[in-house]
Amino acid sequence: MSLQDSINADIKQAMLAKEKEKLAALRSIKAALLLEMTKEGGDGSVSDDTGIRVLQKLFKQRKDAAKIYVEQNRADLAEIEEKEASFIAVYLPSMMSEDQVAKIVEEVISQLGASGPSDMGKVMGSVMGRLKGKAEGSLISSVVKQMLNKLS
Repeated sequence: MSLQDSINADIKQAMLAKEKEKLAALRSIKAALLLEMTKEGGDGSVSDDTGIRVLQKLFKQRKDAAKIYVEQNRADLAEIEEKEASFIAVYLPSMMSEDQVAKIVEEVISQLGASGPSDMGKVMGSVMGRLKGKAEGSLISSVVKQMLNKLS
């Protein structure tokens, strides 16, 4: 079952179960996928890879919005954004842990012969190529920075 098919099936289930919050989140996912399908230069369909990229973007937007709401003392709105993020996360592949990322960063550093923070760009480029969609960029960046600082 494709990503779109499973989202459509879940929309129907949410409608039958009268789960308003879940339904709103699923409809926003469907809208984002439809926008991706109909954007200029598109072929009218969305592959699962493209769909996952769209979902990751939506997930990040929800998390960022929740963080801003918390900073502005709007816990009620932050809770809504967190719930939507949790509904979106169901369709995302599981992300790598910090330990898993650290192992790959260690491999890349030894392969490239990186010697310190001045090699951050080289290491980041290689690691991001390997882990695209499998780990958050901010996590990768912090692990790379931490490991390169240990080398200097």
